[in-house]
Amino acid sequence: MAQDRRPSLLRRGSARDGVDLDAARIAEGMAYLRNRGRDTLHDRLHRVRMSVGLAVQAGLAAALAWIVSYRILNNPQPVFAPISAVGTLAASVGQRLRRTVELIVGVAVGVFLGDGLILLLGTGGWQLGVVVTAAILLTLFFGGSVAVVIQAAATAVLIVTLSPSTQNLEIPRFIDAAVGGGIALLVTAILLPLNPLRVINRAARPALELLADQLDNAAQALRERDRDRAQRALERLRENKDELAAFTEAIEGAKETSTLSPARWHRRNELTYYAQAADPIDRAMRNSGTLIRRSVTLLEDEEAVPEPMPDAVSHLAESVRLLRHEFSVGAEPQRARERSLRAVSEAGRAYGQGVGFSGSVVIAQVRTTASDLMVASGISQEEANRLVRRAFGGPEKEQEGEAESSAGPRPPTAPALG
Repeated sequence: MAQDRRPSLLRRGSARDGVDLDAARIAEGMAYLRNRGRDTLHDRLHRVRMSVGLAVQAGLAAALAWIVSYRILNNPQPVFAPISAVGTLAASVGQRLRRTVELIVGVAVGVFLGDGLILLLGTGGWQLGVVVTAAILLTLFFGGSVAVVIQAAATAVLIVTLSPSTQNLEIPRFIDAAVGGGIALLVTAILLPLNPLRVINRAARPALELLADQLDNAAQALRERDRDRAQRALERLRENKDELAAFTEAIEGAKETSTLSPARWHRRNELTYYAQAADPIDRAMRNSGTLIRRSVTLLEDEEAVPEPMPDAVSHLAESVRLLRHEFSVGAEPQRARERSLRAVSEAGRAYGQGVGFSGSVVIAQVRTTASDLMVASGISQEEANRLVRRAFGGPEKEQEGEAESSAGPRPPTAPALG
């Protein structure tokens, strides 16, 4: 009987009115997994491409630090110099000069405490614990950074553990820290300076493409009244911390390179756009998240979706793409600005056709995000606000005191709810 029933159960579970529902769901799941695998491989390859320059710099700096310390300074065990060089390059992109100073200060604190407490307490396990504790507390008391604390503690450990068997360890440790940090700066500034614009363009692409893609997904979700698609776009946009961190770090590193490297001094003006855009792009990310979240609520509540509303969100996505392209070629971002204002104009049309409560918030966030993108393009906040109000279709005096930034945007004031 069980064998007789199994086929009928399978038929009832997998087909209804001639449609294989299970197969459709399985196919959708497999397509998601395939796309996820491709995205993961793409992300890994992108990280490798982003890190090639830094890896080559670190390898060259480590080799040169070892050669200088061993061949020129006659250090028979040139361990600390290449470690210092790699630490300077890898640990603080955008703050390498400061990192070199922190290395030397940390070594000084560690040597002072290590030698002083060895004279008072001798060597041994508990003495080592006391020295490390004192090094950390002292550097923290004087406001030392994490890098200084680590260097002080590590140097104290080396002094306590190696001093009984290695004579005159202190001076080589100082010299190696200076040699390693100095050679790292030499490689960064003179021997192998990276192209700062190329570094920033590579770092900006994931962050801006993520924003544009999820705005496109939100627009399509509004057109199709697909709540799940809007929710997926929201969840993906919330995972933007790594992309934004890489973008911000790349800007700091590029600014440092253009300052230290004579070969890159001519890039300073071109870096201005990106340096000024970091904060408004971060705000645009957060405001777009609010836009998509309210789109999810709008669809859940079955509010009206005027036809221009999805178009407004699509124009925002295109504005982000144009902004990235015009930055990458060093052009004035006029097309990105025009597309942002077009998004606001479509939002004004949608507002005029009538929206519900969540819809009014979506409209307000289109305005706010467009203003953020305008500021990212190099326009002042006041000018961006004025242009956004004009593009929306209201009079110049409408909401005169409104700040079209992330500091509490208000939705338009007179929609009919429902």
